[in-house]
Amino acid sequence: MTMPYPLRMPTTCRASLRPSFGAPHALIFTSLLLPLSAHAEPQGAESAAASGETASYEATDEAPRSAYLSDWYNQNVTVIGSKDIRFGPQKIDDIYLEYEFFGRKGPLDLYGYIDMPKFFGIGNAADSGIFDKGSPIFAEIKPRLSLNELSGRDLSLGPISEWYLAANWIYDWGHNSDNSQNTLYSGLGTDIETGTPLDVSFNFYGKYQWENYGADNENSWDGYRAQLEYSYPLASFDNGASLFYAGFTNYDFGSDLGDDNSARANEAVVATNAFVYSFTHLRFLAVARYFHNGGQWNDGSELNFGDGDFRVRSTGWGYYFGVGWQF
Repeated sequence: MTMPYPLRMPTTCRASLRPSFGAPHALIFTSLLLPLSAHAEPQGAESAAASGETASYEATDEAPRSAYLSDWYNQNVTVIGSKDIRFGPQKIDDIYLEYEFFGRKGPLDLYGYIDMPKFFGIGNAADSGIFDKGSPIFAEIKPRLSLNELSGRDLSLGPISEWYLAANWIYDWGHNSDNSQNTLYSGLGTDIETGTPLDVSFNFYGKYQWENYGADNENSWDGYRAQLEYSYPLASFDNGASLFYAGFTNYDFGSDLGDDNSARANEAVVATNAFVYSFTHLRFLAVARYFHNGGQWNDGSELNFGDGDFRVRSTGWGYYFGVGWQF
């Protein structure tokens, strides 16, 4: 698997961009996912919101039945095919199943997903998953708590409209301790007002590492992450569909992982670009993700896992394509 990293998009189109599967691993998806947050109502809720009513799945005399199970908790199930994913020392191709959830309720801004690696038994030689002694589950949960709402104060500062206590927990169940990951990022988050339809958030985290596939930084504080998230609505169509762009860039730095291991790197960058074509329930997504030292593996280093020498290819492009159902 890989380190996730979700997209945060408007709730009508958030994509999940999960990491890649395979061992060893280093986050859509989206967190696709896919997170950038525009805290929009789910599709189908616009008419009720405009009239001051609250959309819900339960029909009442005052409000019609919504197309969704909740007026704030958005869910989807997506089949995702991935190609050349570079969160580990070997590139991963995989077709997997993902359950994704996200939404805003009071001070809580939530994003998360649960992936089932190689769920359909399709992947390359480096790939393993739920049915072939790989990881049965790879999950990410990314909550943020609004300091504005918790304090009841306007804490805006210049273009920063909202402040958050932010966390990002990544868990790879693995099939043993050497194939597991348990990582907690914690810090501060912000929403940034651009004065345009462009939605921007910035999070800054410190990282505590428990299991990490047997790496030397286990059970320690090891580095930081700066994360910029962004989304932009591109078009709405007469058939009720919408097209969104969403992305994020993660910069990991300050780690000691590469100090005594030439195959590992202390810095890594992942930049994700997703296009989501979404109806009320059906959605399609296409993602291009650029890796630099993905998973903190040093590009070009040589390794041998018992099947002969190979060169790490942790820098370059990877791709995801998915078809999902929102409910």
